[in-house]
Amino acid sequence: MKLSVVSAVLGLGLGLMATPVMANDAASESRWALAIHGGAGVIERAQLSPERDALYRQGLQQALDAGQAVLAAGGSALDAVEASVKVLEDNPLFNAGKGAVFTSDGRNEMDAAIMDGTNLNAAAVAGLTRTRNPVRAARAVLERSPHVMLIGEGAEVFGDSVGLDKVDPSYFFTESRWQALLKALRDAGSPLPARPRGAPPEPVTTGPSAPLAFNLNEAPLDERKFGTVGAVALDQQGRIAAATSTGGMTAKRWGRVGDVPVIGAGTYASNAEGCAVSATGAGEYFIRATVARDICHGTASGQTLQQASDAEIAEVGRLGGDGGVIAVAPDGTVAFSMNTSGMYRGTVSSASTARVAIYADEEAPGVRQ
Repeated sequence: MKLSVVSAVLGLGLGLMATPVMANDAASESRWALAIHGGAGVIERAQLSPERDALYRQGLQQALDAGQAVLAAGGSALDAVEASVKVLEDNPLFNAGKGAVFTSDGRNEMDAAIMDGTNLNAAAVAGLTRTRNPVRAARAVLERSPHVMLIGEGAEVFGDSVGLDKVDPSYFFTESRWQALLKALRDAGSPLPARPRGAPPEPVTTGPSAPLAFNLNEAPLDERKFGTVGAVALDQQGRIAAATSTGGMTAKRWGRVGDVPVIGAGTYASNAEGCAVSATGAGEYFIRATVARDICHGTASGQTLQQASDAEIAEVGRLGGDGGVIAVAPDGTVAFSMNTSGMYRGTVSSASTARVAIYADEEAPGVRQ
């Protein structure tokens, strides 16, 4: 049964929506806002130990800190979303970069996108296997190529040409993600790939069904969320931007690509239309519903940011999908919406301290200008 859409609106006990700042307000010259997510899905208190709960919140806070440092210093929204997403890509708790899940053939294939709301410049990469931070690859495509999307080995060659940090594919290996792949393939009756070259020795168990003790800094083996990370930001110059990054789906096949690098599905930003959006969820549904673009169409048509976000998540639910979105408007309004039991999320602004949340029934972070 699908969960109802959960909004981050004042009065529902789920958070605070931003109060817009008028253009002639003196504070508007220095206002800024940032929101982030680390994936949505079946995220429940019984699933996370107190220690792991704390580590997720710490990881979200670190991502907020990185983006806040940029925005508070007068930096650009593009720099802020890139900085926040990079921190999440470097954290093995999240399914992006270092924490990416495995494909059915035992590879890590990563996608990312970034978009500048002031001019609709956008860029995306898909199927990366050697680029340490996919969001930086997307930013490089945005600024140093004539294209919008690069994929696979061609994207890697481009990254080499512009000096992006590269790593051996074994850098992305985490034991919990590997064991999750093996379980998924066994459950499906599919063949198991060989353990990747360069991976550490397989942990020793006392029996075939014995539980493995994973590092708390890795995602839990029974994780049931859509692994994506993202950020949206408003800077002091009034510019908005969005960025999203993902390791995709566990055991995906045939070079599957989800919504993250599809501009208008998982990522979109437009100052003219009044929103920047980063999505997380069952990508096929977000592509079909053109979620990120339609939220901006909704705000351009007179809906509030929250109304437009809720409407699109409801549409995803009607199609049969689950997930959530974060969004920011040029006036500093921030919205969160989901139809899942949780979404790793957080926000901070020039007028409010940083707040993070995980579960749908806890007070969601919000911004008050």
